[in-house]
Amino acid sequence: MRSSLAGPRVLLRRLREVMAEPIDAQERLDNIVRLIAANVVAEVCSVYILRADGVLELFATEGLNKRAVHQTALKVGEGLVGLIASNARPLNLPNAQAHPSFAYRPETEEEQYHSFLGVPILRAGRTLGVLVVQNKEHRTYFEDEVEALQTTAMVIAEMVAAGELEAITQQGTTIDLTRPMHLTGVSLADGIGLGHVVLHEPRVEITKLIAEDGEAEKVRLGDAVQRLRQSLDRMLASGEFSQHGEHREVLEAYRMFAYDRGWIRKIEEAIRNGLTAEAAVEKVQSDTRAQMLRQTDPYLRERLHDLDDLAHRLIRELMGREHGAQDSELPKDAIIVARNMGAAELLDYDRDHVRGLVLEESGATSHVTIVARALGIPTVGQVEDIVSVAEAGDAMIVDGEIGQVFLRPAADVEQAFAEKVRFRAKRQEKYREQRDVASVSKDGVPVTLQLNAGLLVDLPSLEDAGADGIGLFRTELQFMVASSIPRMQQQQMLYSKVLDAAKDKPVTFRSLDIGGDKMLPYLRFAQEENPAMGWRAIRFGLDRPGMLRTQIRAMLHAGAERHLRIMFPMVANLDEFHQAKDYVERELKHLRQHGHAVPADLKLGVMLEVPALLYQLEEIFAEVDFVSVGSNDLLQFFFAADRGNNRVADRFDALSAGFLRALREIAQAGANADVPVTLCGELAGKPLTALALLGCGYRRLSMSPSSIGPVKRMLLETDISLLQSEMQTVLQAGKGRSDVRAFLQDFAKTHNIPV
Repeated sequence: MRSSLAGPRVLLRRLREVMAEPIDAQERLDNIVRLIAANVVAEVCSVYILRADGVLELFATEGLNKRAVHQTALKVGEGLVGLIASNARPLNLPNAQAHPSFAYRPETEEEQYHSFLGVPILRAGRTLGVLVVQNKEHRTYFEDEVEALQTTAMVIAEMVAAGELEAITQQGTTIDLTRPMHLTGVSLADGIGLGHVVLHEPRVEITKLIAEDGEAEKVRLGDAVQRLRQSLDRMLASGEFSQHGEHREVLEAYRMFAYDRGWIRKIEEAIRNGLTAEAAVEKVQSDTRAQMLRQTDPYLRERLHDLDDLAHRLIRELMGREHGAQDSELPKDAIIVARNMGAAELLDYDRDHVRGLVLEESGATSHVTIVARALGIPTVGQVEDIVSVAEAGDAMIVDGEIGQVFLRPAADVEQAFAEKVRFRAKRQEKYREQRDVASVSKDGVPVTLQLNAGLLVDLPSLEDAGADGIGLFRTELQFMVASSIPRMQQQQMLYSKVLDAAKDKPVTFRSLDIGGDKMLPYLRFAQEENPAMGWRAIRFGLDRPGMLRTQIRAMLHAGAERHLRIMFPMVANLDEFHQAKDYVERELKHLRQHGHAVPADLKLGVMLEVPALLYQLEEIFAEVDFVSVGSNDLLQFFFAADRGNNRVADRFDALSAGFLRALREIAQAGANADVPVTLCGELAGKPLTALALLGCGYRRLSMSPSSIGPVKRMLLETDISLLQSEMQTVLQAGKGRSDVRAFLQDFAKTHNIPV
């Protein structure tokens, strides 16, 4: 026989009255379980809350022994309550004691109750507890009773999220939502940041859960869904969505979900049960997320991100909120947390307030990573589910040195990292003290230490770090952060400012290096099987000469009556350099014919990053004014290992004998031809790998601003002649990768070289 259920809508209306009462958390919970028991006509209603230690504690009950409150506890997976928490699914049983997972707790005196209905208390797909009703009679609860319990669980979830239950936790315990978490990702930008979470795409705070007019809510939902679908259709038609770094297939998946009637019907059902439209979207997505998180199919887990984003977009449509980062005032110690973001979006934040960046996605070569490094922001990427587990305002530590994140850290962890930050600050002070010291080795060999740059914010680092110039200026960053192709005057203005800031120090401008992993949102690129080896860099420039010539003209105007160095990336044969050089000569001729000033001294070079040039060294050095080695790409092509693929990126050591022999051969060819060679990749920025480069004959290194201090400190203590002699022996012996690294570590230790 069916109980006389009052219905979810009536229950929610009464819950709203309970939530408005000026009472403490325990009394509010007690009133909630009493209300549910009366409305579902159940002898028992109980609330279990998940603690940080993975234990579900009984926080309130109507019908069980009151003395069991805060005394009864079950581990996740233990008993029926633990099973619900583990699976994040409702459990509806006519005879609970016959279920194999039933666990009897004598202190609760629940042996007389047979029927059982339990639902997970979910928020953003995370299980925060379990809500249970029980009856003495054997019966199966009806679907609307399950819905009533689920909507009530959502209200309790908001109580947990608001921290309301913290006041009634037992001494020495904390609720799971506030527990410290240690998460591991991939180090993207060095440094340590302590601060508080700012969600880049913050979850909209839904303050109104319970609807007053269900029909009006359905109309609101219909209008918002229509606006959402129209915006997706427009993005798909215009290609605008590529600005968010997604492919067309992902947008197609978004549109498929947005037009899915099943998804909309679930939301409408939640509205019928008494929720507002936005609360209904939140409830359906939280339920869906909880299920999909437990899937092992990687495709389904990937689609979870799409559904999350779509639900958040719909909630924003309903609440009239803008998409993207909010303009609210940043805390002075902001840690930006995002699924992913563009380079321009990071630049929108006030740099003085940003202490760190944590991303669910993004790799070492992504646009936002390049900008984060330039800004000196400690960054960790590929931190799974960080957007879901972090709450705005949570304390967080970002360790960009080893790729770790501490969310809501314990006091001792925070103290340890504060000490680490102080130690790093002292070390940086030592580097600043040696800023004006000449970069000369212990045995008197001068070495040029330059900066890699690409933005105006990099330029003060020239003076601060005591750099000898800019060895690589990435001109593509101006294009990557713009919403359309920068005009010639805009490009010229940037290059002029760079040369002005450098004063008499040399600057090497790299021509536009786009394609591959550097796609511009306003240009269409065909999909390629291997984009890193596809239509990119100089190949793109020679096929789109209008863009290349415009950029060359901007550089020549900026360099009028000054020293100017232009480098062409991804050159694979001499003919490509000749074609690029021909465009430069044509532009020079054009400027002279129209009475414009030209550079007083113009040098043209190539970036050596394609292994094919290793077999054209004599020819290329006979033609160019300088060579820059791009060790990042050269390394990935050398080992045929995509540097963006975590499965293979760390499989091969840059300090292997084979790769170092190739680098040494380039340096020797440059010395023989009396053509300067600079190494601009990641290898130059770490003391140990920079030590290897000195041993291979390199005397010009270009790196990030923060690396100059540590590398110079290493250089000042190194006898390069001795190093080169011993390294020659090691490389000739043809020993394995571990032997070269071990040799360098032993050499540094023996000679007290800080690496």
